[in-house]
Amino acid sequence: MKAVVKTDLHLPGQTSKYTGKVRDVYTIDNSYIVMVATDRISAFDVVLPEGIPYKGQVLNQIASKFLDLTEDIIPNWKIAEVDPMVTIGQLCEPYKVEMVVRGYLAGHAWREYKAGKRTLCGVALPEGLRENDRLPEPIITPTTKAAEGHDEDISREEIIARGIVPADEYAELERYTLELFKRGTEIAASRGLILVDTKYEFGRRDGRIMLMDEIHTPDSSRYFYADGYEERLEKGERQRQLSKEFVREWLMANGFQGQEGQQVPEMTPEVVAGITDRYIELYEHITGEPFERTECEDVLSRIDANLDEFIKRMR
Repeated sequence: MKAVVKTDLHLPGQTSKYTGKVRDVYTIDNSYIVMVATDRISAFDVVLPEGIPYKGQVLNQIASKFLDLTEDIIPNWKIAEVDPMVTIGQLCEPYKVEMVVRGYLAGHAWREYKAGKRTLCGVALPEGLRENDRLPEPIITPTTKAAEGHDEDISREEIIARGIVPADEYAELERYTLELFKRGTEIAASRGLILVDTKYEFGRRDGRIMLMDEIHTPDSSRYFYADGYEERLEKGERQRQLSKEFVREWLMANGFQGQEGQQVPEMTPEVVAGITDRYIELYEHITGEPFERTECEDVLSRIDANLDEFIKRMR
């Protein structure tokens, strides 16, 4: 199936469209949002030139399942999954921070630690940690939400001092973040995985804090296989992982980290097919269910028809 890298829908009651790095988000009647998970892929805050077939379906369906599995912790924006690549939900006023939570020293946190930093987003880290070590307890390392370019690390104190989020509401965001991470960790463990780190986005609607966007997907989360974790750690070997980190590692190995003047390496059909296979592997391990490829010659027409029918009923 060809990758879907762009949508141009015209929906009943449509009032706006926002194009993110991966998702196209349409607003309906200024009250609902239609979130299309495209097959675009980004790394180092750069959208790569080739789409990944089935990636959008993987992301949308994982997020949909985990929204259902966590709605007892916090209400979320989802109303319905109306297409394998599309979820429709309630429009919220987003908080301008992303709540990143880490249970292990990996990825960006490890790179900062290796460079000599012992404080990350205002959180002190102990000496003597190794890459992929489990942290004494999960830590929250927020980032700003950049409309363009790179998100930036920020501390709780800066968020409150700059008036980005009021202190009492930020305390609630932290509480929800840790509860969601605990649930995600438990679900991952039941499937032989370790939830290493992830991020959550929150908003407000009708005076309530709500969970938005995706949750526990390979684009927003990093998973290790639990089997062999300790052995690899002791030997200083790379962990077997389920996340988008393998894409970042491939890019770095080919001289690209999103910096000015760097060129994205060629994404051959073999590279693209390999990334598709890894995303499907991710889906099956994270959900514990087989992935069903939705073959379709005209995905955009299918999406348009499914949405048109649902929105007309909803309105």
